[in-house]
Formats: sequence, C-alpha cells, structure tokens
Amino acid sequence: MTLHVVTGGPGSGKTSLINALAAAGHPTLPESGRNIIREQVATGDRALPWDDQEAFAQAMEAADRRAYAAMPNRNGAVFLDRGLPDIIGYRALSGLPISPTLEADCRATIRYASPIFIAPPWPEIYATDSERRQDFGEADRTCAFMRETYAALGYALVELPHASVAERVAFILRSAGVSAA
Repeated sequence: MTLHVVTGGPGSGKTSLINALAAAGHPTLPESGRNIIREQVATGDRALPWDDQEAFAQAMEAADRRAYAAMPNRNGAVFLDRGLPDIIGYRALSGLPISPTLEADCRATIRYASPIFIAPPWPEIYATDSERRQDFGEADRTCAFMRETYAALGYALVELPHASVAERVAFILRSAGVSAA
C-alpha cells in the first residue's frame, strides 16, 4: 500500500480534492481534525483548537494513529487528507511540545510516499466556517509550518497548482504515478 498525503493550510482545497479522488474510486482517508471538532462541539467537550489546543492535538494524534493501524495491507494507492507529521506542524505552530515518540514515529515508523502534496494558500477559495475559524494569515502560517515539518522529516514536496479540482486530481495522479480509477 502506498500512502499519499495532501497537506497545507486550512481552506486551500485539500478536502475537496480528497473527496474528488474518492468519488473517482480511489481509496482515501479524511482529515481527523474536522471530525474531532464536530464530535467535541456535539458533546460539549473542550478538545477544540480554540479551547484546548493540547487536548485537540492529542485527540488528532490518537485518531490518526488508529486510522493508520486500521488500514488494510493491500496493493494500491491511498490518498490522505493530512498525515501524522501534520500533528508535529500543528504543535509547532501552536507552541506546544512535540513528544519524542511522535517525532521518532514520523521519522522511522509511519512513513508516506514522497512527494508530499502541499496545497498552498489560496485567498480566492479561502472561507471560514463553524469548524474553520482561522483567518487567512493563520492559514498561510499553517501551510508554512507543514512545509517545514515535512521537509525536516526528509520528504520531497510538490506544490499543487491553483487550478480546478479536476486539474488538481489529474496532477496528483500523474505525479504519484497512479492511473485513473
């Protein structure tokens, strides 16, 4: 199984891209952060990026580790809306400590296919919503932290073009050497 990560700042089209890949028949894994926010809001809990960043980071890491462990061992490509190194980037951006275990796992145990696809900031499509409260400046900073994090972990990065979702899907499939489903 080959795991391909799409990362970047919020509001840069990652989820739309992952949804399009899924609709085209490619296996995908959604971002854990949005699901955690929905669950926390629904239950009135505080593991939210605007309430308790440490608890939110821990919840994302636990969810991502469970998702990684549950992936079936099969042939083919899987496209992920963020990877475990995004937790390191989030922690660095938020001024939270990075556990040696998380860093070691990202360096040696839980690895993804290179290149990592990075969705750059895109003001024309950026919008906030009930789960995305960051302003565009923070989205831009988040992208920079993700770029630095993945590069520091030894990954090559390929920046996605500002293009239609269909053109981005074709770009990813071509760059990853994956045929259309």
